[in-house]
Amino acid sequence: MSDRPVLSVERLSVSFGRHQAVKSLSFNIGAGETLALVGESGSGKSATALSVLRLIEREGGRITDGAIRLGSDDPVDLTTLPEQALQKLRGNRISMIFQEPMTSLNPVMRIDEQLCEVLRRHQRLNRVDALKAAERALEQVRIPEPARRLRQYPHELSGGLRQRVMIAIALACRPDVLIADEPTTALDVTTQAEVLALLKSLQAELGMAVLFITHDMGVVAEIADRVAVLRHGVMEETASVEALFAAPRSEYARQLMAATPKLGQATPRPPVESNEVVLSVRGLARSFSQAGGFLKPKTVAHAVKDVSFEIRAGETLGLVGESGCGKSTLSRSLMRLIEPDGGEVILAGRNITALDQTALRAERSKVQMVFQDPFASLNPRLNVRDLITEPAYLHSGLNAAAREALAADLLDKVGLDRDAARRFPHQFSGGQRQRLCIARALSVSPKVILADEAVSALDVSTADRVTRLMCEIQESLGIAFLFISHDIAVVERMSHRIAVMYRGEIVEIGPTEQVLRAPAHPYTQRLLSAVPRPDPKARRRAPVPEAQIADLDNNAAGIGMLVSGGQLDLPGAAAGV
Repeated sequence: MSDRPVLSVERLSVSFGRHQAVKSLSFNIGAGETLALVGESGSGKSATALSVLRLIEREGGRITDGAIRLGSDDPVDLTTLPEQALQKLRGNRISMIFQEPMTSLNPVMRIDEQLCEVLRRHQRLNRVDALKAAERALEQVRIPEPARRLRQYPHELSGGLRQRVMIAIALACRPDVLIADEPTTALDVTTQAEVLALLKSLQAELGMAVLFITHDMGVVAEIADRVAVLRHGVMEETASVEALFAAPRSEYARQLMAATPKLGQATPRPPVESNEVVLSVRGLARSFSQAGGFLKPKTVAHAVKDVSFEIRAGETLGLVGESGCGKSTLSRSLMRLIEPDGGEVILAGRNITALDQTALRAERSKVQMVFQDPFASLNPRLNVRDLITEPAYLHSGLNAAAREALAADLLDKVGLDRDAARRFPHQFSGGQRQRLCIARALSVSPKVILADEAVSALDVSTADRVTRLMCEIQESLGIAFLFISHDIAVVERMSHRIAVMYRGEIVEIGPTEQVLRAPAHPYTQRLLSAVPRPDPKARRRAPVPEAQIADLDNNAAGIGMLVSGGQLDLPGAAAGV
């Protein structure tokens, strides 16, 4: 790492109207160094990143003070450059990877058009040379069949491949500085492990300075050299990653560490005493067909294959697996938002797969869903009272007075003030909005709540508060949860039992401690090996390759070869595989 910084931020202050989002922030990043910027939602992380690129003006903010210098030999102050000069630097000397690749990539442009746009604009390549460079860029980020992928559109790629395309675009011109704003938040643990390993190898090859923004302390321990902790736009502390994790100086940093879920350290939830099965799934299946082209046969993808499980009253079943394994298809099939091809879903003793739409509507009050994105789930034109009581109104026809009383009761249950009933979704934080989604689900007194990645987009302290709220509601009301998540440490904290899904099938199911300490399937082993640990001394090994899973599936003798010493490298793991 060079002694002279490649990126230097000095006394940066950013405001949105009267609100000061960033206050006199200073930090440096050297060549080949990764600085992680961490903090809760609203701490000023993304505002800082957008300010470095001078994109903050497009979001309604403005830089009110400070300097942002790019370059070590002849630094240029980005805050003083005109827009035309900035356009020459963005994507060329300084690039950014955004959090959600599906919304960052143009859905109506093929991958080759989006990659070539950067290359032709900044490197002045003709179309033929730009296409060759684009293919090499995809090869560099380890995308298989790059020539074929170039001709595809973003929706034809998986989440992991879309994120690799974003990385390829950001690195196409070999920038001096890379800003990565939550680049792995929406990814499952194995894809996340691959993306982090890829970023580290490319950084070593190109010598980039990296500003890595995340709320995942496990990812921080995995990738960072130094860490800057933000709160309300103020730098609470900055330290090497080893020093921060060993002995954080600020109280806020200690709170973040305490809220971070650590795989293997959660206290197992005791088995539920109830014998009442509220949800029974038997042989559920769902496939999707895609018409073939000229002289090409129709293809069929089996998203869910012969899935069976039960959930009892007051129990949480955690469902884990990689993106594309069928988790979300399964959850939507349980509510018949997607019609299953076969099997049965028995809800509170009644087979809802055999019901017509009129009868199904009445039964849906017994099962509710909490989605990943609370802002997209809530109608922005309705106030909170109408939002959270709408399901009860549709099912029971409550009058205005009853809705007022119900709204007050629901807000009490989810820990929000009653005066929130008159406000609108945009006036709440992400964690508060997720509480509103939970309140909405509770309005019809359901037997089961399906939580589909309900806390994956939240920072660690907010996610901790929301999961604790779910547990409290479950204990007081006896509601069953199907808790779907790619964060296995959170699943461990929430679940009585865990089911592992792989290529549309449940390959393992059992008590949480048993599945995590002594997994019986090699795919479970692969997932656990990819979980980021919030300890820089325990940076993980590469996950088990996909090819080995098929070879070792149902081969008990081979499974033990995948782990060091025949058992999991997890705190408290005692049983061998």
